[in-house]
Formats: sequence, C-alpha cells, structure tokens
Amino acid sequence: MVMTSGVSMAERSLAGKRVVVVGASAGIGRAFAIRAGKEGAQQVLAARRIDKLHEVVAEAGGGTPVAVDVRNPDDCRRLGQAAGEALGTVDILLISSGYAPLKPFADTTADDWRDVFETNVVGVHETICSHLPVLAPSAIVAALSSDSVRLPYALLGAYASSKAALERCLASWRLEKPGYRFCCVEVSGTVPTDFTSHFDPELLDTALAGWLSRGLVQEQQMTPDAVADALVGAFAGAIDHPDAGLETVIIKSPSAPMRL
Repeated sequence: MVMTSGVSMAERSLAGKRVVVVGASAGIGRAFAIRAGKEGAQQVLAARRIDKLHEVVAEAGGGTPVAVDVRNPDDCRRLGQAAGEALGTVDILLISSGYAPLKPFADTTADDWRDVFETNVVGVHETICSHLPVLAPSAIVAALSSDSVRLPYALLGAYASSKAALERCLASWRLEKPGYRFCCVEVSGTVPTDFTSHFDPELLDTALAGWLSRGLVQEQQMTPDAVADALVGAFAGAIDHPDAGLETVIIKSPSAPMRL
C-alpha cells in the first residue's frame, strides 16, 4: 500500500470537503456529485433541471440543489451566494456544464457561436467570478475541456474553439490568482452522457464515420463513473496539500489517440 504524508491511498476521500458541482444533473458532473456525496462531502449542486438535481441529491445522500443557467450572469451570482450560505467556503469548484453544436463549419451561425461561447467560456468565467468571495485560500477550481482541442473532430469546430478559449482563460486565472489551483480537465470520449442528445442523428452518423476513419473513436470508451472516480481520487489526494498543483488532468481511454 502506497503511503503519502501519513495518509494511505485507500483512506483518501472528499469527506467533509465543501464542494460545488456545476452541471451536476447529468454525465460526469452527476457521477462526480454522487461519488463525492457518498464519501461525505458537503455539496451545492447546480444545473438547469431542478428535477434532475433532486434525483442526484437523493442518490448522493445530501446536497443543496440550485437551478442555474450559466449563460445568465444573475444565475451565476446567485449560485455563488448560495454556495456561501450553504457551505461557508468552497474547497472544490467543478464546472462540467457544456454545449456543442454539431454542424459543418460553413453552416455554423452567429447564434451557434454565441450559444457555445456563452456556455463554455463566458458562463465558466462568470461562475468562477461569482465564487471568488467564498473560495478557500487554496481551493481547486476545475473546468472540463476536451481532446477535440488537439484532435481533428469534424463538425465540432465551434465546440473545439470554445474549449481552446476556455483553456487560455484558465491560464489567465492562474497568472492573476496564483493562490488558487485552476485545473483544466481534458476528457476523451465518455458514454453515456447528454453530450450528443440534441445532435441530428443523420449528421451524427456522418460525423462518426469521419471520426472512425481518423481513428478518433476509441474501442473502449470511458463511463462517467470511471471519469468521476479518477477526478475524486486526484482532488482528494491534492486538496490538503496546497503546494501540489493540478494544472492539467488528462483522463482518456488507453485506446484513445496519442496526445502530442
């Protein structure tokens, strides 16, 4: 058994930690919230669908649900206030909400660009800003990115562009707020999630054929539970060690394309 600082790997957990999960109603955010809640974390869980949040709270064994649309700055401010009221201070802020239009680049409209950037970039920025007054001195602030930033997924141009912008935003946060640990979590293909739920089925078939031809679709895709377990382990191992940064966490299937 590996031991670090007198704490065994098996003993590490988020018990007693104060956690905010944005995008907690589905996918990786949902799986993380359930895992953290079962370990004993105190949580505020945010998403647009309050009914789904109540289901997560029940399965996690507790938590404060807050209906939030990150595209609305007032909602983001209200979430920060709710986190302060429910938790006092926040040890971990995980932002897993995201939006992707599946379209040929030439067909991507101004509205598509606004929607994807308001969700994946501006919404993340507003969420972080709203939590600055309640973050613990060495809090972990993590946002989910995608391997599409570095790999050629056709029909996801706007999404990949927004995630590239998100990664540069996190770099700026690290530069200007060095006391906090801003973490970019790059994730490859994960199923099941709501990521493709609004995609046109015929267009998705076309996209999948292209992705397969480029070797971008893994033989073994990860589950949200597997990704969440890896994240909980990483955060639990680092949270009590302010000198241990988590600048980039990459979670990918062993069969995923090599990251250069």
